[in-house]
Amino acid sequence: MPMSFNLNVIEEFRANGGRVGGPFEGGDLLLLTTTGARSGRPHTVPLGYVRAEGLLLVVASAAGAPENPQWYRNLLTHPVVRVELGTDTFDAVAVPAEGARRERLFAAVVRKAPGYGDYQAHTERELPVVILERERPGAAPTGEAPVVRTLADKLLEAHGWLRAQLHHVREEAHAHVPGRPAGLGLQLRQHCLAFCDGLTHHHTGEDTAVFPALARSHPELADVLARLDEQHRAIGRIRDELVALLAGIEVSEPERLRTELDRMSAELEAHLDHEEAELLPVLAGIPFPPTGPARAGSATDR
Repeated sequence: MPMSFNLNVIEEFRANGGRVGGPFEGGDLLLLTTTGARSGRPHTVPLGYVRAEGLLLVVASAAGAPENPQWYRNLLTHPVVRVELGTDTFDAVAVPAEGARRERLFAAVVRKAPGYGDYQAHTERELPVVILERERPGAAPTGEAPVVRTLADKLLEAHGWLRAQLHHVREEAHAHVPGRPAGLGLQLRQHCLAFCDGLTHHHTGEDTAVFPALARSHPELADVLARLDEQHRAIGRIRDELVALLAGIEVSEPERLRTELDRMSAELEAHLDHEEAELLPVLAGIPFPPTGPARAGSATDR
């Protein structure tokens, strides 16, 4: 679709709580914001969606064009996306379905929206079916996110998300078999990249804003902050090795992937435990969102 058309739809969607007129009137529409694979900039598109098997699905149809749309290529590089659905806005991990699961979900999509079947008939490529897995950072077993009142709460929320994602990824890695017809390859890759992106964002925020602010206000933490900075660099090297390994996940040895994840998990858990023990008492006295001129607290967002 022309960019100007998309922009008009996006503006109308946001101005009217998700309701639009024209060709989308009365249809199931959401806004998907991805991060540019090369530019790193946000890119928002309006997309039709379908709910099936309790899942929120979008199809990279591009109206049957011979190539996948740019938003799909973006999410293969940066799986964490922003979804606007009605008046609700949330982050999600975008996971393309594979094998028999993709076939089953696409059939369900076509039953509800037959036009996608027509698009598939006009192209040789297999139209990707993407599952938008809603994220609930730091959510408790009840599914409710904890109340965040201080920077300590915000740190625990970010750490909770990282721990949950790493646990999820390790479970998938132990179930992964390269070349499996309905394999977990792409699913595992997307969750690994989502975890790595989240870890990078969290540590960058701490290194560039939180730690310098703490160093100024609490000089007695200088040695602690220096050790945490060293741990960030060590974990960063492991993260980079994991991302490189993911590039060949279908041909890599599963044991090597599990070894890297186990090593990263052990180091990350030790780092998070140490960070919480040293910083939570200090951060508990800093309100979130910040009320003063210092805005270091915002950087703990994943």
